Amino acid sequence: MSNVVILAASTGKNVELANTLAGIVRDQGAEAEIVDVVALDLPLYSTSAEGGGIPGAAAEMSAKLCASRALIVVAPEYNGAMPPALTNLIAWISRSGDEDWRGAFNSKITAIATFSGGGGGFVLAAMRAQLSFLGANVLGRQLLANYQKPLNEDSATTVVSQLLALSVTP
Repeated sequence: MSNVVILAASTGKNVELANTLAGIVRDQGAEAEIVDVVALDLPLYSTSAEGGGIPGAAAEMSAKLCASRALIVVAPEYNGAMPPALTNLIAWISRSGDEDWRGAFNSKITAIATFSGGGGGFVLAAMRAQLSFLGANVLGRQLLANYQKPLNEDSATTVVSQLLALSVTP
C-alpha cells in the first residue's frame, strides 16, 4: 500500500513533475507511488463497453486509491480541461463497484498540479471542480508549472507538507 498515490495523466513533463513530487513525499518520510494513467490503456468508457465488464486495471486503481493516505493528481491542460485519459479513469472507477468506489476520492486529501504548454489555470480549475464533486478535499494551494514558469520547489515542498499533515492513514 502506498501512502500517497500520484496520478500522472500524461507523459513527458508531467511525469517529470510527478517524479519530483514523489521525491518530495519520500524526503518527508512517506511512501509515494506514481501511476501512469496513460499506460493503464483503459478502453473508452461507455455503457456498451461496461457491458463487457469492468477492466481489471480500473478495479485495481479503485482499490489502490481507496487504500491510499492521500492523492496527488498531475495533469496537463487539454483544450482548457482535463486530459481524456484522466477523465476516462475517473469514469471507470465510478463504475467499478457499488458505493465502495467512493472511498477512492471521498474525504481524500488531494493536491493538484500541472505542467502545461500554455497557462495551465483551466486544468487546475477543472480538476478542482471534478475532484471536489467526487468528495475529495482538494488543497487550496496548487502547483502550476509551464515552459515560462518552472516549478517552485519551495511551494511544492509546502504543498506536500500540507498534504501529509492533513491526511491520515486509512
